[in-house]
Amino acid sequence: MGGKAAPRIAAADPSVAGLVLLAADTQPMHEAAVRVACRLAESAPGPAADAMVSALVRQAAAVADPGLTPDTPPESLPLGFSASYWLDLRAYDPAATAARLECPMLILQDGRDYQVTVADDLAGWRRALAGRPEVSIRIHERVDHLFFAGSGTSTPADYARPGHVDPAVVDEVASWLTRPGTP
Repeated sequence: MGGKAAPRIAAADPSVAGLVLLAADTQPMHEAAVRVACRLAESAPGPAADAMVSALVRQAAAVADPGLTPDTPPESLPLGFSASYWLDLRAYDPAATAARLECPMLILQDGRDYQVTVADDLAGWRRALAGRPEVSIRIHERVDHLFFAGSGTSTPADYARPGHVDPAVVDEVASWLTRPGTP
C-alpha cells in the first residue's frame, strides 16, 4: 500500500520533491480484495474458496455501507481491520490526491500482477494524471507484483520464490531519479 499512501504523504509534506509509485493501486481496497479473492478462487475452486469469497463479499459490502461506524466489529470487516481503518481508507482517493500535487511522478505497473492491475488500477492513474508532462507512466509486462521477471500468470506461490527486482525496472527508476533538472 506504499504506492497508495505516497500521494497522501506528499500532500502533507511539501518537501517531497517527487514520487515513484510501483504497482500502486487506485481501486478501493475492499473492492480489490474481492476481485483478488475471486481470481484466486478460480485457480483453486471448491467449497472453501467459495466460502472465502462469500465472506469477503459480505465484509466488503459492510465497508461500502454508509452506516459503517467506528464501532463496527473488525471481525465483520475485510482482513479483520478496524472500522476506523476502513472509514479512513474509504474517504481517500490516491489518484485524485496525486492530481492535486505539482511534483513529478514516475508510475510503474507490472504486467503480470493480479493484485494491482493495468485494467483496475493503472487506468485510475492515467485518468487522473492525463496531460501532465511531469508524470511518466510505464508498464513492465514481464514482471509480477514484486517486480520480479517471469512468464505466464502470476500466482501466490511466486511470493515464496526468491528473486530480485528486474534490472530494467531498477534502471528506469535510477534514470528517472537522475534525469536533468532533478533537485
